[in-house]
Amino acid sequence: MRTLTGESSALPSLGSLRPAIARTLEGALSGDAVSIDQATDLLELRDGDETAALLAVAGHLRDKLKGRETTYSPKVFLPVTNLCRDYCSYCTFRKDPGDAEAWTMLPEEIRSWSERGRDQGCIEALMCLGDKPELVFKSYRETLRVLGHETTIDYVAHACEIALDAGLLPHTNAGLMSADEMARLKPLNASMGLMLETTSERLRQRGGAHHNAPDKEPALRLKMTREAGELQIPFTSGLLVGIGETRRERAETLDAIRRLHAAYGHIQEVIVQNFRAKPRTRMAAEVEPESLEMARTVAVARLMLRDMNLQAPPNLSPYDHRLLLAAGINDWGGISPITSDYVNPEARWPMVNVLSETCRAEGYALRSRLPVYAEYIEHPGFLDLAMRAAVEAVVARRGVSS
Repeated sequence: MRTLTGESSALPSLGSLRPAIARTLEGALSGDAVSIDQATDLLELRDGDETAALLAVAGHLRDKLKGRETTYSPKVFLPVTNLCRDYCSYCTFRKDPGDAEAWTMLPEEIRSWSERGRDQGCIEALMCLGDKPELVFKSYRETLRVLGHETTIDYVAHACEIALDAGLLPHTNAGLMSADEMARLKPLNASMGLMLETTSERLRQRGGAHHNAPDKEPALRLKMTREAGELQIPFTSGLLVGIGETRRERAETLDAIRRLHAAYGHIQEVIVQNFRAKPRTRMAAEVEPESLEMARTVAVARLMLRDMNLQAPPNLSPYDHRLLLAAGINDWGGISPITSDYVNPEARWPMVNVLSETCRAEGYALRSRLPVYAEYIEHPGFLDLAMRAAVEAVVARRGVSS
């Protein structure tokens, strides 16, 4: 267990636990792979002592495999466009062209925001946008034409060039992309990402969270993640907790991420993100996952994913930072000093100095990082030469370690 000062004490005895749970935890400590069945059993825990033992084992593995340092990425959130052809049941980010809050950023805005972010100490330019709006919105196709581009991906490439020129390192999350589109963006990005969210086909059925979201088809998202591996793109994935999936489906999602990373070694971080109910959505009345539900999910992710970088957004669980640390995360994701979380605008970023003090009190250091993790910078094939030079320039300018 962990003391209030953050110093590690001996792991609790597992002998008092149910035999199957004890065997799973002992196996995880010994390096055995946690199966989907075992992970499901751990996610179903309700006994307080067993949950405490799960968290203690996960925290021990994090300390052993990742050390006692946590990280975050200082970023500018650039919502290039919030137009989207998908209608996820929980989302307030996406808009139709006629909506009052619909927007597409102009190049001048992208440059201004990037330069302001650089001046405020940001490193990452997060390109976040809706999925393929040009396929369904004629007015947006006209907007692209006026801007001098045929597709959203072409415009995102231009946005990345602007951010690089301002001294930032782009990380693009443009929704579902083809291998050709990712190859087009790779030279302009330090990393890219796509939340897998879930492997549950059931949630694509009528009444499910992804019923009206063709780009949330699990097979398509798995395909993109696999192709990102084939292209050697440092990649972010993750799961969304509480959108109607079963706990077994949650374990299956983690297993799918584990298998893809084992095949290609490209998934640089995995986000465990909690669903937040938002007004004026079809899931506004749904119950959000409780703190211990999230902690168990993070802990099971640590046991299944072992030495992979594990992240939980701090603004979505503002009162649970200590609990998330205990459960085994080693990264907090992007935090911006100048822009909101436009996907979760109700959730303010934490103050970095406050988060740092929380980490220190639990025995962990907090440092800023690049949007590409250190192990991918020198690994042949993962960064183009020009991108590696851009990364090295940021390191030299900022003095930040990679």
